Amino acid sequence: MKKAAAFLLAVILLTGCSQQNRALEQGLKLRTQLLGSSGCQFDVDITADYGDKTHSFSLQCQTDSNGTVEFTVKKPESIAFISGKLDGRDGALTFEETALYFPMLADNQLSPISAPWLLVKTLRSGCLTSAGTAGEYTRLSIDDSYADDALHLDIWLDKQNAPIKAEILFRERKILSLDVKNFTIQ
Repeated sequence: MKKAAAFLLAVILLTGCSQQNRALEQGLKLRTQLLGSSGCQFDVDITADYGDKTHSFSLQCQTDSNGTVEFTVKKPESIAFISGKLDGRDGALTFEETALYFPMLADNQLSPISAPWLLVKTLRSGCLTSAGTAGEYTRLSIDDSYADDALHLDIWLDKQNAPIKAEILFRERKILSLDVKNFTIQ
């Protein structure tokens, strides 16, 4: 009986390690594809959680080989067609000389409109802290930097190895949720 239990435990542990290794390989494969591509495009629904209220909006995004993100707001209709460009150093929101203001999150590190850029940047160069499976999806946990105040991203990949969902956390509190659609690497 003890031998059977030990054998069963070994099988379970090895299966878990195998799943984790496959998940890690998927994350690294996605990173390699992004770094070797001319960019990617995707649609994203973003929800920013300020604690006492939330704000939601939808963007259509296009990145280049350096990770710069150009976007167009799709929803809400009141700000639809506003476009912008983010590259980590500079950002601009433009529409007939109208400027938009989004309150900052994470001790003034991040604007909600920067979420797509942060997702791509983190997939391309973040510190992968763990990988595993969650149902039929691969789940990656990645810090955006090695700094003490790093933003933490949990990213779910589908069977085609494309991001479908992400949560951005600061000090273990979810501040942004992203639902990613139509992710394609060019």
